[in-house]
Amino acid sequence: MCGIVCAFDLKESSEQLRPKLLQMSKVIRHRGPDWNGIYANDRAILAHERLAIVDPASGKQPLLSKDESLVLAANGEIYNHKELKKSLTIDYEFQTESDCEVILALYKEKGADFIDDLNGIYAFALYDKEKEEYLIARDHMGIIPLYMGWDEHGTFYVASELKALEGVCTKIELFPPGHYLMGSQGELKRWYKRDWMEYEAVKENETSIQELKDALEAAVHRQLMSDVPYGVLLSGGLDSSITSAVAKKYAEKRIESGDTAEAWWPRLHSFSIGLEGSPDLAAAQKVADFIGTVHHEIKFTIQEGLDALRDVIYHLETYDVTTIRASTPMYLMARVIKSMGVKMVLSGEGADEIFGGYLYFHKAPNAKEFHEENVRKLDKLHMYDCLRANKSLAAWGIEGRVPFLDKEFMDVAMRINPQDKMINGERMEKWVIRKAFEAYLPESVAWRQKEQFSDGVGYSWIDTLKEMVETEVSDEQLANAKYKFPIQTPTSKEEYYYRSIFTEHFPSDAAALSVPQEASVACSTKIALEWDEAFKNMNDPSGRAVAQVHEDAYVK
Repeated sequence: MCGIVCAFDLKESSEQLRPKLLQMSKVIRHRGPDWNGIYANDRAILAHERLAIVDPASGKQPLLSKDESLVLAANGEIYNHKELKKSLTIDYEFQTESDCEVILALYKEKGADFIDDLNGIYAFALYDKEKEEYLIARDHMGIIPLYMGWDEHGTFYVASELKALEGVCTKIELFPPGHYLMGSQGELKRWYKRDWMEYEAVKENETSIQELKDALEAAVHRQLMSDVPYGVLLSGGLDSSITSAVAKKYAEKRIESGDTAEAWWPRLHSFSIGLEGSPDLAAAQKVADFIGTVHHEIKFTIQEGLDALRDVIYHLETYDVTTIRASTPMYLMARVIKSMGVKMVLSGEGADEIFGGYLYFHKAPNAKEFHEENVRKLDKLHMYDCLRANKSLAAWGIEGRVPFLDKEFMDVAMRINPQDKMINGERMEKWVIRKAFEAYLPESVAWRQKEQFSDGVGYSWIDTLKEMVETEVSDEQLANAKYKFPIQTPTSKEEYYYRSIFTEHFPSDAAALSVPQEASVACSTKIALEWDEAFKNMNDPSGRAVAQVHEDAYVK
């Protein structure tokens, strides 16, 4: 995981802007504590903070082509870089072993038409010195964060985190996932398009459990690409248990060698966090014992969580209630993981969106609406779970990878007949993925009821947050919130409390507008509230809010 801050269309001299870019880049050094670099001429400035995962010795950035006509600042990983190198039809002399350098070669061969060839997680800025052109792109799901902004003079910036632009840019926007921007064209273009985004394209497909299993195993396998120690996040829920079990299957061999050489770190370490007696800790230990990882159980106290809230909001750059509830334990866990020398972890984000794992999906009226909600959830994921997983970990210089959101795996999983994802009396949520991997897990975990992460770490965590904001925010303050926060006015005391802290860190209106605000029940989109009359009078992101849809859900 790295950090980039770049400036194009310069309206001031490079000599004036270079010190500013260095300072902006320093603000996000937590993302890349291993090295920093900068490239500057009179047309562009690209700064980079590096977290070395692949090719630690020679892969420092910005990367330059041999003739120095192309410059690249990239944050992320290109999992299929070796295959892409073999497919090149031009002569390109690679200067490093970095997986990201293949972007320069592909650009030289195809211009901007190569982006969908990449399988990875990334946000990058490329500068073509000869053409005085720049290309900026973000991965298909927005797994890697990226923001763009303009200062008072009109200089255009992109940065990995909002905090690098706050106070510099008068206008700030999210750079949307699955899009690219070519400077000379001056407008965002969507490169990520799939047939499965429409229900009509998938409604009659046949579902293959074996194909699904093979596709996820392939995704986990390629995402183990690493030259540094890595581990797995193991909450004890279905999704992280599956990714951990598959990772354990491949961990003894070095992926880069084609599974022929012994791995540099052959013992796989797993990590879980929770309050004393939490459901997640017990389930995670059971899985770790079953699959044979070196397991680390991290316990936190409610007071430690409360003490971390201000820092969590600064690093997460959001006031979304669900995200902050879940990010706080993850942020605390990341610090312990960092202390053990682990620099990359696999996580289970994305499975609930792809397979309809949230409990409110029980209320989906038909397969068409089920599938359309899947697509809506995926479209918004970059503002919620992707943001949480990336920034909670990046706060401590750790890279998070998410095999369920692998581009190739998604094409298999999202083309499953939506009817086979539906929840009924015979099949619980995520039945197809449970069936595919039931042999890899203890039965009690493979068929464990869905727990949202912020619930599973210990129910008293959320209960205490609700109690705390009742004392910190008065009824009168909430009633008059529209005067203090006329833009995206908070609708609950908890949101008001988080928004107040957010505004201390990020006072601009531009920053406030970068955060999503939408009525939700148990992580639903606003449209899904129409599925049940009871949902319309609720606004609680906790999974326990819809416990009534399943008689066994959230039994303490």
